[in-house]
Amino acid sequence: MSKSMPNAVVALGANLDLRGNSPAVTLQNALDALSRHNVVIRSVSRFFATPCFPVGAGPDYVNAAALIATEKPPSQVLQALHEVEQEFGRERVQRWGMRTLDLDLVCFEDQVLPDRAEFDRWLTLPAEAQRQEAPNQLVLPHPRLQDRAFVLVPMADIVPEWRHPVLDLTVSEMIQALPAAEVEAVTAL
Repeated sequence: MSKSMPNAVVALGANLDLRGNSPAVTLQNALDALSRHNVVIRSVSRFFATPCFPVGAGPDYVNAAALIATEKPPSQVLQALHEVEQEFGRERVQRWGMRTLDLDLVCFEDQVLPDRAEFDRWLTLPAEAQRQEAPNQLVLPHPRLQDRAFVLVPMADIVPEWRHPVLDLTVSEMIQALPAAEVEAVTAL
């Protein structure tokens, strides 16, 4: 990632139509909206059809990833993502529920936030607790990144050699560690 302006990766997803638009159109419109928040969109992955996560929670998703550059600190980037989500009708009713738009700050350069101990706590949180708890502060890199083909496969389009600062694995290596069926279920549109 270039050092001229800090880079970050945003994961995008949607599985509900919005104002008569398909999820793919919503993702494209969200990228346009994000660029109005002093964020430079450097590159965007292909759009992918992905099985709903968790299984049975609703219609399948359209997912993508964007490499952005910004002078904003991570907390302000997260705030901008939340503002764009609200603009596109996002309601935070159920953790991992259906949504018109989901924007996640996946990584910001090689920063580990808020600190290594808190990151490790979220990284090792048991599966059942993950469904119940949400961090009250920004945790970077996203603590479930390495487990999610629907995030990693799009990331591989734009930053395949980005190296996780804690796990010391590239995006490509994290994909290789996932079950093949999960990776194959993420298909380009």
